[in-house]
Amino acid sequence: MNLHAATEKIYALVESMQDKMIEINDYIHDNPELGNNEVKAHKLLTETFAEHGFTVDKKVSGLQTAFRATYSIGTGGPKIGLLCEYDALKDLGHGCGHNMQAAAITGAALALAKGLGETPATIIVYGTPAEETTSGKVPMTKDGVFDDLDVALMMHGSDRTTVDGSSLAVNCFDFIFNGKSAHAAIAPDQGISALDAVLLTFNGIEYLREHVSPDVRFHGIITDGGKAPNMVPEHAVAQFYIRASDRPRLDTVIERVLNIARGAALMTGATLTIHEVKAYDNKINVEALNEVLLAHAQVAGATNITPPRKLTGSTDFSCVTYRVPGAALRVAFVPMDTSSHTVEWVLASKSKAAHEAVLVAAKALAGCCYELVNTPGLLQKIKRAFDVAKTTK
Repeated sequence: MNLHAATEKIYALVESMQDKMIEINDYIHDNPELGNNEVKAHKLLTETFAEHGFTVDKKVSGLQTAFRATYSIGTGGPKIGLLCEYDALKDLGHGCGHNMQAAAITGAALALAKGLGETPATIIVYGTPAEETTSGKVPMTKDGVFDDLDVALMMHGSDRTTVDGSSLAVNCFDFIFNGKSAHAAIAPDQGISALDAVLLTFNGIEYLREHVSPDVRFHGIITDGGKAPNMVPEHAVAQFYIRASDRPRLDTVIERVLNIARGAALMTGATLTIHEVKAYDNKINVEALNEVLLAHAQVAGATNITPPRKLTGSTDFSCVTYRVPGAALRVAFVPMDTSSHTVEWVLASKSKAAHEAVLVAAKALAGCCYELVNTPGLLQKIKRAFDVAKTTK
């Protein structure tokens, strides 16, 4: 059987599991869970893989809702990693389409397990929790979970079909200020306002915006602003994301932001504790891998195919791409320029368009993996390109 015919067989296997993928998609959509608490999604996915002959580790890197599901054929073949997320957004639900990821990755992995025949290979599905908050891929990467892979792939819903290009390096900090409580009307002079320190931090960062390069992003919220307006707030917290196009540039900006917070504490007399919530770098791209993945998306029937987005956010998948060649396929299911993290995405990620995008993504991922396993020299070419990309990041 030639490669084209074999790929069509893989696509047919994906289609045979369409009902299962829709079931997974809709169940996770209707049961949104926050990061590190994705108990229902974790149970559904691990049980599904176990039922289909995968060996399942239900806890990875100390994360209760991470998992690893492995299907091995023979010995000595390539190791292909498929990563999925399934956490939702607080007070919104699946406004980033992570329910679609879980469904598409499951369909692709099950199709490969059936369709690779006797070709030596190992398919490993990684459940990576808490992408929106603490980022499960970070401790998993530090533990070397992905290090023995030949390639790592994932997908994401989108307003267009493309592969990820660059991404922004990011750090997330909590700025925790402590002052002294007092009656705001009777004895304000006896108080030290932690909230004032938070507000000064916001103001300082606003002034800083004028003096950084266009790729830099600051965005923050007040997570604790005090207890009552007639009390001088003795405790206040701001959380900020700070992003830039690459790690060296970001590190210089971070130090300036930290000095703003330190200055706010000095001006008010409050004490400051800085807690780093998470940090990861900009993504390393391997164009040779992106080309194979996007070509399969086109054959699989993806719509609205475009070049990589110029304006991007950040992804904890970048941590993985520093260890092994990685690529993420974005598949269109909402109108162009519809922003994620919105009600529009929540509603759309259970729609017919979402179901079709899940099918397309599963076909593209499965077809790409099949080609990587069965085309002599292709993985070696991708690994050489990866080595070059790491030196020029």
